[in-house]
Order: sequence, then C-alpha cells, then structure tokens
Amino acid sequence: MTALRADLLDTTQVPPAERWPFFLDVAERAAARVALASDHVADFRATSRIIDLGAVQLSRFRYQSLTGWRTPRLIRQADPEVFQVAMVISGSSEISAHRRATPMGRTDFTLLDWSRPHRLAHRSTRGGREQAASVTATFPRALLPISPDRVERMTAALMPGTEGPGALLAQHLNHITRHPEQFRVAAAPRLADLTLSLVAAMLAHHLDAEDDLPVEVRQQATLTQINAFIDRHLGDPALTPRAVAEAHRLSVRTLHRLFEDEPEGVAGSIRRRRLDRCRADLADPLLRHEPVRRVGRRWGFTDPTHFSRSFRAAYGLSPRAYRELHLSGPTGGCQPATD
Repeated sequence: MTALRADLLDTTQVPPAERWPFFLDVAERAAARVALASDHVADFRATSRIIDLGAVQLSRFRYQSLTGWRTPRLIRQADPEVFQVAMVISGSSEISAHRRATPMGRTDFTLLDWSRPHRLAHRSTRGGREQAASVTATFPRALLPISPDRVERMTAALMPGTEGPGALLAQHLNHITRHPEQFRVAAAPRLADLTLSLVAAMLAHHLDAEDDLPVEVRQQATLTQINAFIDRHLGDPALTPRAVAEAHRLSVRTLHRLFEDEPEGVAGSIRRRRLDRCRADLADPLLRHEPVRRVGRRWGFTDPTHFSRSFRAAYGLSPRAYRELHLSGPTGGCQPATD
C-alpha cells in the first residue's frame, strides 16, 4: 500500500541562524506569502507537516510565538485565490479582518481569505512551555459551494470545533494530519471532497444555510456524522442499522441509501469495524492475558461462537490463533481472508 506522503519540517535540523528563513519558506507553501515577525528569529523552533490532497492542502504546525500580516501589497504581488480554515490546537491566536479582531482558543476554527488583508497572531502559553500550534485546510475559493458574498461574513469569525459540523471537521483534520500513513495515495481525491463537504457544512451551519448546500454535500456531511456515531458506539450490542437510523432521525431505507457506495452496507460496516477493533486488541501485548471472549464482548460480540466464526471468516484464523501468531510469530500478523 502506498501511503499518503507528508512533507515534514523541523527547524532544529538546520543551524539556528537559518531556522527563521527556513520556516518562512515552508509557511508560504501552506497558503500564500505573509509578512511574519517573531521575538525568536535568532533561534526559531518549529515543526510542520504538509499533506497534499490535490484540490485541498492540509497542514499541521507547531511553532513559537509569531505575528503575521497579509498586506494589500503582498496580495497584489501574488493572489492564489484560496480560502483557509484554521483550528487552534494549542496556545492562543487572534485573527483580525474586516475591522474585527477574533481571539481564538484551543479547538476554535476561523476562516481566512487570502485574497483579503488580515492580521494573525499566534502565542505560546504557560510561560512559553506550550508552543502555539494549528491545523489548517487550504483550498481554491471556487470549490466552496456557498455564495462568496455569504462566506465573506464568516472570515475571521469564531466557529467552535467541539460541536456540530465543527466537531466532525476537527476530528477529520486531526486524524489525517496526525496519521497520514493510514491512508492510501489513491484516497486523496475522496479525502479532499470530504474535507470540502465538512468545511461547507460547518460554514453553512453558522450561516443558517444548510438547505442551500448541494444534495451531495449534505449527504457527505450526514454520512460522516453517522460514521462517527457508529465508531463511538461499536461496543454497544444494540448498535444495529435501525438504531443508527433512529439516532439520526432517518428511515432505515434512507440510511441504506447513504451507504449504497459501500459494498458491505451498514450492517457489514459495523461488523468490519468491530472486528478491526478486536484484531487490534488481540495483537496488543498489554492485553495478551485478557480472555478472547472478553475482547469480543467489549466490541459488541455477546456470543463467543458468533465472534469466533465472524473473525475466522474475515481473517482466516480464529481469534485465539490470530493472537498467538501475532504475539509470538515472526511475521507480526496476517491479512484478511480474500474468499
């Protein structure tokens, strides 16, 4: 499997005098050129991870305190015509645009328009012990399925990443930027589409414009919400397609229609995810003395015989044999059965 590639930066890999210029070059790649200043230019410490999904670029930065200005002059020199949603991971931030200054804390989102002037400030906290950090998604303005006039109202506005569509987007961006190796290169276009759908859903939620979104965007956001619900409730034996549908005020038929592109369907998706969790626990040395039946029960398999049969059908071995092979064998695991 060819995994997504992340371009990594660590300024400590170069001499102190070169660290600030090094960071400036990388920061420009995340969106557009910005005039930056910091009290730490003599020895600027920062790390970054940039992931190219094609239409969308994701980045994850950690850095010492800094201030930046996207000035009219810089915009005239080069205008990439992109939007960027940014979420604070640690430290504190403030975004100023349209005569509005917006303080931001951990898990807060805002929208930046790199075709418009703005000022940004990121600060370390706890006496400098906790660096500022953020995760961003940058994409062409033309790809956002919301009227530009309406979107402009959300630039430099505060949008929580702990509830509603914002929570889904936060989980999505955190997962990809922390673990790009878990995704195949071939999945990049789909991940880009999903990112755009979640961004649009979050903005539309705060604009009270969900009904204006294209049907496919609303469906993608709903499907993401459903998948997050399933992952949170895998250990509940009562998690069935009907329970999922009722939790989201959908008919079972509508739920199945949302999963029509998934060959395994809703029930199959639930079963696969439960088995994936069981497989991970069975391969965990810290859980090697836990009874197999307890592993199955933790992830919703109340019948040990059914659990064993389902596991063997998926991976070609019984749960006990898989554990023995993975924990004591030289190959470190096995692949799912293909027949």
